[in-house]
Amino acid sequence: MQALDNYIKKIKTLPPSPRVLARLLVLLNEADGHASEIVDLIAFDPALTAKVLQRCNNAASGLAGTVTHLDQAVTLVGFDAIYRLVAMVVGEGVLSAKQPGYGIGTGELWEHSITTAVAARVIARQLGGDENLAFTAGLLHDIGKLVLSSYLEDCQESVVRDTQHSGRSFLEAEQTALGVDHAEIGGLVLEEWSFPENLVKAVRYHHDPPQARPHEQLAASVHLGDIIAHFVGQAQGIDSFAVRTQSEALEILEISPVELDTLIIDTDSALKECAGLIPTAS
Repeated sequence: MQALDNYIKKIKTLPPSPRVLARLLVLLNEADGHASEIVDLIAFDPALTAKVLQRCNNAASGLAGTVTHLDQAVTLVGFDAIYRLVAMVVGEGVLSAKQPGYGIGTGELWEHSITTAVAARVIARQLGGDENLAFTAGLLHDIGKLVLSSYLEDCQESVVRDTQHSGRSFLEAEQTALGVDHAEIGGLVLEEWSFPENLVKAVRYHHDPPQARPHEQLAASVHLGDIIAHFVGQAQGIDSFAVRTQSEALEILEISPVELDTLIIDTDSALKECAGLIPTAS
């Protein structure tokens, strides 16, 4: 299929910086920790290191002294928090640009993605799952929009009409117009960046979690995190009013509507707590 070939070529032009997250996740989950390797991997990129230290200092503004190196930062906030900081800094760099095809302005995709990531992490914490994994999947769930935005510009009006008048979801309208959807392309992006299967499937099927088996719980966490981001006001672009909550996702996670209300409140609180660590898109 020529269109799919074009999309795949476009994937190869994206910045490869998120690949560091795939390696960091492996190191964090290995039994012996590999603390020095984690620090070395981050330190290999001086610009990344500088931004991570800056965020640590912002978060620790009430403490005496300044955080000047990664070992000190790890001692202050821990490896898990450093990982999420790295993910946020990397995500900011990749996701901040405007995406006209989706009607998304500068910084808006980043703000939606970080909110989804925090919500997915809150859900994973409640379920006893891997919080860093859920955070990463939530952060990158809409990465396919970077590839499809330019193609969507030519048919944006027809896609909007399709969702408004046919009652179909945005994903269905996107599939009709382009032959693919952003979730499918997002999975291909993560494959290109050598992410593990669980993350690839979670992103690929975040609008249809049952299809992600055996990783449907992670996909459902991202799906619900995406919905929560809309509920707390981080819903931008032409698909904002055509996103549907899958009842199967709630069933997979064994979450009731009442518990969903609590998760929305917890996500809002978590966003406020980590405000000093979240880079502001510019």
